[in-house]
Amino acid sequence: MVRTVLITSGLVATYYWLPMDQANTVTTSLILVGGLVAVAAVFGWEIRVIVRSPHPRLRAVEALAATLPLFLLLFASAYYLLERAVPGSFTEPLTRTDSLYFALTTFTTVGYGDIVALTELGRVMAMLQMLGGLLLVGVAARILAAAVQTGLRQRDRRPPP
Repeated sequence: MVRTVLITSGLVATYYWLPMDQANTVTTSLILVGGLVAVAAVFGWEIRVIVRSPHPRLRAVEALAATLPLFLLLFASAYYLLERAVPGSFTEPLTRTDSLYFALTTFTTVGYGDIVALTELGRVMAMLQMLGGLLLVGVAARILAAAVQTGLRQRDRRPPP
């Protein structure tokens, strides 16, 4: 659990620390695509670790705890950069905290309505996050469960130390 808290804290601190004040829509798109590739790579690496771990259930929780904040912070960064590149993309100017709030409300499908994407690009990004969130929760949970089962079977086959 300590490692999970440290990873999440480090990701959030990095989000607030990174210089993201100058961006255009091309940069925002590249960051989003590159970030999604990074999320997929981290998730794939985590699956390998789960399968080989003597404690696959714990590793699966750690994997989700690392992948989910990375996914949310990626979209929060993209929303923040989009607002800088195309002012007026949302109902109000977004700070980093506002961007993270919007990413989290979109992910949880709460959608309070206080911050709304106004431009087509903003709405496309929100839709991508919604689809990605559904995949992360549905498909990723299924993959993590399968990795845990595989890891448990492999652990049970190993000779005792």
